[in-house]
Amino acid sequence: MMEDSKEFDVIIIGGSYAGLSAGMALGRSLRNVLIIDGGKPCNRQTPHSHNFITQDGQTPRQIAEAAKYQVLKYNTVSFREDVVLSGSKTENGFIINTQSGASFATRKLLFATGLSDQMPDIKGFAECWGISVLHCPYCHGYEVKHDTIGLIVNGDIAFEFTRLISNWTKDLTLFTNGKSTLRPEQKDKIKQHNIEIIETEIAEIEHHEGYVKQIVFKDGSKQKVTAIFAKIGYKQHSELPEQFGCEINEQGFIQVDDLQRTTIPGIYAAGDNTTMARSVSVAAAAGTKSGSFINKELIDEAF
Repeated sequence: MMEDSKEFDVIIIGGSYAGLSAGMALGRSLRNVLIIDGGKPCNRQTPHSHNFITQDGQTPRQIAEAAKYQVLKYNTVSFREDVVLSGSKTENGFIINTQSGASFATRKLLFATGLSDQMPDIKGFAECWGISVLHCPYCHGYEVKHDTIGLIVNGDIAFEFTRLISNWTKDLTLFTNGKSTLRPEQKDKIKQHNIEIIETEIAEIEHHEGYVKQIVFKDGSKQKVTAIFAKIGYKQHSELPEQFGCEINEQGFIQVDDLQRTTIPGIYAAGDNTTMARSVSVAAAAGTKSGSFINKELIDEAF
């Protein structure tokens, strides 16, 4: 019923787990909601999602499609496949403008826009990302337990990540992809646990349909692994939060308080764009919380 409306109580930018969860909370609160999504979630290559009770082993797409089906049963919630390009503050809220040329007004705005992973310059890495090159052992470690696993990471975070992944396998090698920046005491501790450190630069990850076969180094040598955990860079998937003036913290996340409010009144954020805890269940929980508190703010303003 809302598809022709131009004014909403809440517009949610980003229709994945956080955005859909917020949409459900707001739909159940009788709010007129528009969810806008461009259809490119960061986990679109990932074969299966784990560590989410009742959904363990489902594909990310299955979870999202089931969620969308359930959310759109609430007839005050609508979903639009589009990309938000710009927006501005108004006296009563916000205006947002989309790639298709549409404009919409809203009283409150929720950014559930996620992050964009920045792939290293290693041939084959991007093709394996989310399939056999992994970011989180809690999401994917059980499926590769006791396998021959490589870590691609360097510096202090390499030490902490090596300690973490060693819980899932003892057949572990740390690849620093260039000269190690580990401190001597960190190197010694890692070697005490029979974990090899290889500093040779990586040229390629050989794989079959995203599943790692071996690492190829720039000197021509190779090493077989069955999975890789890696720490890579990221940035905000959307520049809109900054355009609206939302503070971005030192870690690169949108700064929010315990109620998911950003530093700009009337704008909330939830999901991967606000936290290093990147998982489906965490994003869904943050979406539910943000939807509830947006509704509470609307009530406080009216009553």
